[in-house]
Formats: sequence, structure tokens, C-alpha cells
Amino acid sequence: MVSHSFLRPLALPAALALAFSSGARAQSTEPVPARLDPVVVTGNPLGSPEIAAPTSVLAGDALTLRRASSLGETLTGLPGVSSSYFGPNASRPVIRGLDGDRVRVLGNGGAALDAATLSFDHAVPIDPLVVDRIEVLRGPAALLYGGNAIGGVVNAMDNRIPRQPLKGLSGTAEVRAGGAERELGAAAVIEGGTEAITWHVDAFGRDTEDLSVPDHVPVEDGTPLESTDRVRNSSSRAQGGALGASLFFDHGQTGLSVDTYKSNYGVVVEPDVRIRMKRDHVAWSGEVRDLGGPLRKLQAQLNHTDYHHEEIEGSGEIGTTFRTRGTELRLQAEHAPLGPVRGVVGVQAEDVDFSALGEEAFVPTTSTRKLALFAVEELDWRGGTLQGGARVERVKVGSEGDADPADARFGPATDRRFSLASASLSNVYRFDSAWSMTAALSHTERAPTAFELFANGVHAATATYERGDPTLGTEKGTNLDVSVAWKKGPHQQVRLGAYTTRFSRYISLDASGRDIDVVEDGGTEQVPEYVFRPVRARLSGVELEGRTRLLEGTWTLDASGKIDLTRGKNLDSGEALPRVAPMRATAGLAVGTGGWTGRAEVEHAARQTRVPSTDRETPSHTLVNLALSRRFSQGASMDGLFFVKLTNVGDRLAYNAASIDTVRGLSPLPGRALKAGVRVSF
Repeated sequence: MVSHSFLRPLALPAALALAFSSGARAQSTEPVPARLDPVVVTGNPLGSPEIAAPTSVLAGDALTLRRASSLGETLTGLPGVSSSYFGPNASRPVIRGLDGDRVRVLGNGGAALDAATLSFDHAVPIDPLVVDRIEVLRGPAALLYGGNAIGGVVNAMDNRIPRQPLKGLSGTAEVRAGGAERELGAAAVIEGGTEAITWHVDAFGRDTEDLSVPDHVPVEDGTPLESTDRVRNSSSRAQGGALGASLFFDHGQTGLSVDTYKSNYGVVVEPDVRIRMKRDHVAWSGEVRDLGGPLRKLQAQLNHTDYHHEEIEGSGEIGTTFRTRGTELRLQAEHAPLGPVRGVVGVQAEDVDFSALGEEAFVPTTSTRKLALFAVEELDWRGGTLQGGARVERVKVGSEGDADPADARFGPATDRRFSLASASLSNVYRFDSAWSMTAALSHTERAPTAFELFANGVHAATATYERGDPTLGTEKGTNLDVSVAWKKGPHQQVRLGAYTTRFSRYISLDASGRDIDVVEDGGTEQVPEYVFRPVRARLSGVELEGRTRLLEGTWTLDASGKIDLTRGKNLDSGEALPRVAPMRATAGLAVGTGGWTGRAEVEHAARQTRVPSTDRETPSHTLVNLALSRRFSQGASMDGLFFVKLTNVGDRLAYNAASIDTVRGLSPLPGRALKAGVRVSF
């Protein structure tokens, strides 16, 4: 756990004084050289300057200003991206209406291998404080990352295995305080080395209190509670750190890192339950470039994760312990051009063991083994840049069955085997230097997860009895994505895209209409039964985003905006798919001068009326957010950013339509709050 003593040395008043004094002394009048947009890494193994998949990138000042206590809340509001929002601490990204196992969360391109996809109250063990770049790939990315990337990929990138040699010493420190969660957080990164060896050290800590929200009447299991302006049991403490180093040689590099993440946070739906989480992770990567012969570049990546969390009852007893141990190996090779065709081939293997032991364990001990081969080929032709690829994958999901022969919930030990095949074809066509059009068609297949196959018990987080189906087949979907984009310079761009995904077999968790009698504490209560079953489904939507510079000179004025809309339908029942965000629109204005930038933003979410019969409608809301930041420097060796932001200026009561109904009535979105922070680099 994080103690306040860890954070006090980076107290906010000292940091604010540093920001203003340094900025006042060092205002540079030299012109800033033009910078090219960095190449997107995720889903782009050939390093092409443009890719067909719609991608959002958060880095630099934009990431600093958006950081939240969870990965989901950091990304929510990006085009097509919302969050599951199980309170402020457990929030996974939702991409185009798809969440859980259908969104692949990566760290530096490697699988997270945690328990976050099992339940909405399980947090992702990646803290945005130490991440320096996040890439979000919307739409299927199954060729490179597996069938469970059917909805998209979130890749949180840091420099724990240094990617470039560094001579000398450099570092970054950040401190932030305030917000609706009364956060006190700090992070520091120090790196150094020579042309041959570069090392990395980082540490972070975060402490939050119960979330402040507008006055409201919480609803628990359909019953109104007393009015309050707090979200109960939503405080958290987290800390972690990493050590890493890379060795560089003439045509490549190799590196190793070890990191740990600890968190203790409250479960909003259970007022006296907290989760104590710990993840230990070891990563190795290597690359050899400029090879002669049939292979030009070889890349390898190995990740091993040991994750566990304990659900602590109010009495201090451990109710349930979840544990995941997993190893991922990825090998990728870029082959020599075959005429005009260039491409990569690769192999990926995963080995994951999972166990849930205790009174609320609704899934048996399981193992999942995956082995896949993939290839991506690219061709420049008169019609643009054409890219095609294929992936074949074998998956084995096994259950150890009932640990106690007297307990017949999970049955005998068994396993299921799946053969998966995915393929895609895309093209990027550039009309001229400003206009371009992209189109992508893909077919993806996903094996059902262990809990979709073998779950059988009460899921406390959702207050339901979840029942898996050991006979489930492969989930299959076909996606079409088209877009038109215009870009002129760094400040003028517009993108309009549309997509549709049709599932011939979509694994849906639906109410069966039955109630299950559950014995607890000597009494019996009825819990609604939900069953994993295959259905036909369709998701489609539109995304429009753009920005433009309205004023250039001593003062700058920039306008930006976004609109996205997703519709999901169960084609068998005719009802809407659950937890899909409504139409959302955001408009912002940013004014800047002399290192200062002020931004005003209006976010609107429409009323969500398209819900299944087991859910409730979510009212619309409009939120106003303000931010002021200043870049500063001292000499040529230090620069930084000071910021202060006021969110939900009108203190409006708002709810997240993408969260489950169990928690939605207990945890509104944050109320009006002021947060300030400083980030310094040297």
C-alpha cells in the first residue's frame, strides 16, 4: 500500500512554485522546428506511414492531461472508445460496443495476462502514471494479436525495456493532487547509460478517497438508499515500480525488465469488500536488423506474469483468491521482398493457468493453451497500398472440474479444442497530398473463454448466477470498415468513418428468465440466472473527428470535435446488445500564447434508449470541462508542464451507459472537481 509519507516529498506547492519561477525565467523566442507525426506501432509490423485500421494515439501533453486512475477512464471519450466503469478503480476500455475478452489490452505489445476480463470489478494492472504512450486500434486486430482482439487493441507503452541508446542521464517526475477522488499521486522515471547499455528505473504511488459526485439517491438491487454525494467504498491505494536495461549492438538490441504492481481498492457494489491485488511481471525482448538472405529482421518477445488478487471481507477474512500465471512468446520475422511484396511472418504462443478459490468462486481451475501462425503482406500498387494477411490458431481450454467430489457444480475434468482461422484485406488510397480513403474487410474467429465454457455459480459483482456452456463453438464475425480523411499540416484534419460487424455466432450473456435459489448465511435468496449462449448479432457505427486552427500568430486558436455512434443488435431476439454507449459528441476550443494553453470542452452523451429488456435506459448528460496548462523550461536541460483542470463545471449528475446496471445506480460519473499537477523532464 502507498503511505502518504511516500508522496509528501513531491508536495504540490513546491512543484507549483517551480513551474511558475522556471517558466518566468526561460521563455524561448526561437522558432520550434516542425515535427512529423510518429509512426503508429500497434498493428503495423512493417512500419508503414499509414495504416487502414482507425487508430488513436495519446502521448506527451495530451496524455498528461487525460491521465486517470484507470486505463479505461484515461481513454474514454476517444472516438469509438468508452469504458466499463465499475466505479473509479476498475474500468476496462470498451471499443465500438465490445468489451471484456474481445478487447486485447497489451503492455509494450505483450499480453497483460490478468483476471480483468473475468469480472467488471477486476482492475487492469497497468497504471497510466508510468505510461508514456497509448495506442488504441479500433476494429479487428486478430491477425497479429489473436482471435480475442476482435474488437480492438489497447497498447500501453513505456520504456522499461529501453528502445533507444541513451548517453548520460535523463528523467521525468510527475505529481498531481485533487480531483473528485481527492487523488494524491506521484511518479518518477530515471534513465541513463552509454551507447552500448541503457538502464531504466521507475516508481509510482497513488492514494485516493471515496469519489465525490453530485447529490443523488443510490439504487441497490432496485432499492433506493439514502441520498449522498459520495460513491461508497471507492477509495484506493496503488504503488509499483520497475527495473530494466537494454544492450545495443551494431544491428540490434536485447533487453530485460522486471516490474511489480500492487493495489488495494474498494468494490462499489459490496460496501465492506476490498480487493488486494499484486502483479509481478518479467519481460524480455530482442531484435536483429539488416540481415542478409531471406530474412531481413528478426524480433522476439517473452512475457511472464504472476498475478493474484484477494477479495477481503469486512471481517478481514479472505473470501476468494484469484490467481493467474501465464507466459507469452512471440517471434516475428520480416522477409526479403518478393518482387513488389514485402511482409512479416510470425508465431505466437500463450500458456495461462487460472484458479479461483473461495466462497465466491464461480469458475473452476482452468488452463488455456494457444499456438498461432500469422503472416501479413503488403503491396504498393497504382490503387494505393494493399495489405492482406492470415492467421491460424489452435486453442485448448481445460477445466480441472470439482476440487471436492462432494461439490458437483463444475463436473469432471474436461477440455475443449478449437481451430481458428482469421483473414483480412485492406487498402489505403491517397487521392493527393491531403485526401485519402481506406477500406478494410476482415473475418475473425475467437475461441470461448474458460468462464464462458465452465462458469457455474453466483457472480457477486453482477448479482447474478452465471452459467457457462461447455458445448459452445467458435465465435465468428465479419467486419467492414471504410473511411475518408483529409489532412493538411499538423493542425488541419478531418476523418469520417463507418463500420459494420456481423457475427454469425456471438457469445452473449443473456437472462434465462429463471431465478436460482442460493443458500447464504443460513438463509435462501433468489438470484436471476444468466446463461452464455451463441446468437447472431450485428454492430455498426459512424465516427467523425477533426480539428482546425482558426488563428495563427502570437495567439493561436484551435477547434476540435468528435461524434461517434454505435448500434448493437441481437439478431435472434431483436433486442439491443447490452452496455453500448449512446451517440456522443464533443466540441473543444483551445487558445494558446507564450507557453500557456487554455481549453474549454463540452461533452454530450445522448439518452440511451436502445437497451435489452434486462437493462434500464440511461439519461442524457452534458458536461463542461476547463483546463489551463503552461509549458516551462530552465536552460537547455529541463522542461515541463504545469496544469490545472476543472471537470464537470456544472456539477451535473451523469451515468455511464456502458457500465452494468448493478453498479450504474451506485456509481455516477464524478462531480465538479479541481485537479492540478506538474510534470518535469530533464
